[in-house]
Amino acid sequence: MDDTIRRQASQEPDYEIPMTNQTIWKIDLHAHTIYSKDSLTPTAKLIERARAAGLDRIAVTEHNNLRGALAAKALDPELVIVGEEIMTTHGEVIAYFVREEVPAGLSPQETIRLLREQGAVISIPHPLDSVRRSAMGRENVLSIIAQVDAVEVLNARCVRPADNDAARALAAEYGKLATAGSDAHTLGEVGRCGLELPPFEDDAASFLAALAQAKPVGRVSPFWPHFASTYAKWRKRIFPVKL
Repeated sequence: MDDTIRRQASQEPDYEIPMTNQTIWKIDLHAHTIYSKDSLTPTAKLIERARAAGLDRIAVTEHNNLRGALAAKALDPELVIVGEEIMTTHGEVIAYFVREEVPAGLSPQETIRLLREQGAVISIPHPLDSVRRSAMGRENVLSIIAQVDAVEVLNARCVRPADNDAARALAAEYGKLATAGSDAHTLGEVGRCGLELPPFEDDAASFLAALAQAKPVGRVSPFWPHFASTYAKWRKRIFPVKL
């Protein structure tokens, strides 16, 4: 990764940048499929739904594995960004353009080191969600804020609007780029939140440059998809799913 590009792209994100006279993409940077323990969404159906929703790109970010993202990429290489949402010892980290799977259970610093070695773009999902146990919380976020590229400032599964607002304020305070996504575990959630930004190539450097001009858009999901995730976990325990 070109450090100069990374530094320039990470400076003072403007959430209201006008993007006129150019093509604008809408992307969803946080989605799960049946390869995550709390989702029953078939990979092909996720892609079909993303296309129907008018998304130009969708990041498949399974919990602690790359299998789902790679399966989706094989089905639609143009649409899919390979990502991973990784549980560290102190909450979750999310990354894009991941080439090698990073295991769960490492420290945030070690997780970031492994991602940085492969040139991934690193963000912190739902960082200040006051309900989710997987959220890092302010203290843990601040311990690594200098080492990440971005902060997820709009997550459709944050049930308290103030938590997304706090994440946006945090990103602005520390001059971090913004990411956003539906955190979809069901088809109805796909595309509810995301970014509007200029087109980018299928690589981390181009993606970072586009993030510097990104605007979070969308709306929070209703609460019921959380019950769907709970059902998916129990369903898979009783009737294991063959991938």
